[in-house]
Amino acid sequence: MSFFIAAIIVLCIIIAIVFIFRRKHRTEIQRLEQNKQQIQNKPVLEELMKVKALNMNGQTEEMFERWRNKWTELMDVEMPKIDELLFDAEEQVDKFRFGKATEIEKDIDSRITEYDNEMAIILKELDELVGSEEKNRVEVEQLKEQYRSARKTLLAHQYSYGPAAVPLEKRLETFTPQFEEYEELTSSGNYLKARELVVNLSNEGQQTFKLINEIPTLLTEIQHKIPSDIHEIRNGHREMEDQSYFLVHLEILDKLEEMEKSLAEFKQKVADLDIDNVQQQVEVIKDEIESFYDALEKEVIGKKYVDLHFVSIGEQLESTLKATEEMAIEAEAVQKSYRLPSREAEIPKNCKQQLLALQQRYDFLAVEVREEQSAYSSMEEVLKELKDSIENLFQEQKQFAERMNNLRIDENKARATLNNLRKMLSDTERMIHKANLPGIPEEMDARLEEATERIFIVVNNLQEIPLNMETVYKNLEIAEKCIEEVRQTAVEMLENVQLIESIIQYGNRYRKTNPAMHQQLLEAEAAFRDMRYAKALETAATAVEAAEPGAMKKIQVLAKD
Repeated sequence: MSFFIAAIIVLCIIIAIVFIFRRKHRTEIQRLEQNKQQIQNKPVLEELMKVKALNMNGQTEEMFERWRNKWTELMDVEMPKIDELLFDAEEQVDKFRFGKATEIEKDIDSRITEYDNEMAIILKELDELVGSEEKNRVEVEQLKEQYRSARKTLLAHQYSYGPAAVPLEKRLETFTPQFEEYEELTSSGNYLKARELVVNLSNEGQQTFKLINEIPTLLTEIQHKIPSDIHEIRNGHREMEDQSYFLVHLEILDKLEEMEKSLAEFKQKVADLDIDNVQQQVEVIKDEIESFYDALEKEVIGKKYVDLHFVSIGEQLESTLKATEEMAIEAEAVQKSYRLPSREAEIPKNCKQQLLALQQRYDFLAVEVREEQSAYSSMEEVLKELKDSIENLFQEQKQFAERMNNLRIDENKARATLNNLRKMLSDTERMIHKANLPGIPEEMDARLEEATERIFIVVNNLQEIPLNMETVYKNLEIAEKCIEEVRQTAVEMLENVQLIESIIQYGNRYRKTNPAMHQQLLEAEAAFRDMRYAKALETAATAVEAAEPGAMKKIQVLAKD
């Protein structure tokens, strides 16, 4: 029984596999049928009809016949063969001969791919042929219009083209026979050869029409504008030399001669219609000419600056040097009373040395100005550097002088601050003694002693000769901080003493009824007499708060009032 069931299952599986393979092949056959239909539907006939509208001669006729024959062969011979193969494949599938069906399907797929490629080539060639005719017609009309315009321009403005007029005329003459050749090729149906001719003619026309548009402007630069600029620069150079300008370093005259030689070469190249390189070199020359104008203008500006500022800068240098010497004398006097940092003490000496070096440069420049053998632009730069250096040194000396003047002011401020600190410390001691305390704690006593020592140090600093204000202010700052802390500590201590007294007075009401509290208040009073005020405050506050929670807030309010 189980064998019978297993056989049925195996049979079902085989049947299922057979039907799956059958369905797969039918799907493949359907796909191949659709691909065949796509080839048959390609618009080859429509495109061939477009070719018939052209001149059916020569090359066009040959290509048309080849395409038509190929299309006819495919449709009348090859497509029926594919139909037979498709029918055969279906028959093999129906007979469950799947291997044979697969071979036929591969053969059909290979044939369809081959025919599809051939159709694609035919359509591409058709498009090139039909498109060539239209492109040729449009582009030739444009070329003819450009040719007529170029010829008209050349004849009307022949003088503007100079030696290039004749070669340009000859170059334009080559267009006419090519136009005639194009007409012959088109009329004979050789559209593709005509396309090659039009492409070459377009390239040649682009170059020729460019020459006709650009040569007049280029010749104007070469024959008129640049020579005029050269003449103007040469005259300006001569006039400036007559006015004692030193221009040898610019080497302008030598470069102008080289330019004139180049211009003669450029004319010959233009006559040969070789203008691309000439245009680049003309731009280089124009930039160089502009630089000559800038260089000459720079010399004029330099001379104006030297004429205007040479004497005043010399006077500024002299006055600054004199002020430096006076400052050095003043600095020596100040240093008898005040000690300066080594870097600052050297400022007058360093400034004087730098000014003497600037004086040497100025004297050397004076020789150049007198002998007129140096470029004014260079002398202008030197003068500006001298001016900047003098002004920087002047500012440095000015700041140094201000610092020296401030030393006396700083000393007076320090003495005034010291007097204020002495008074603050004295007031603090007086405030402590007036409080009728059992005594002054050792810590407070040590703080007062330290504050007194700090004042003593500042006093000694202010008695030194020469006076070191940097040390004075450093120690004064320490003393000020120390005394402020002493003052704050004393105030807090006295406030605590007053609070202790208020707490004990408030707590007296509970002494008879609360023995424990009474004992704690006795301990607080003992600590108070021993000058342990913090301990006394803590013990008294704890006792009162235990007897009456919230009592401390009331006492603090009453103490403030």
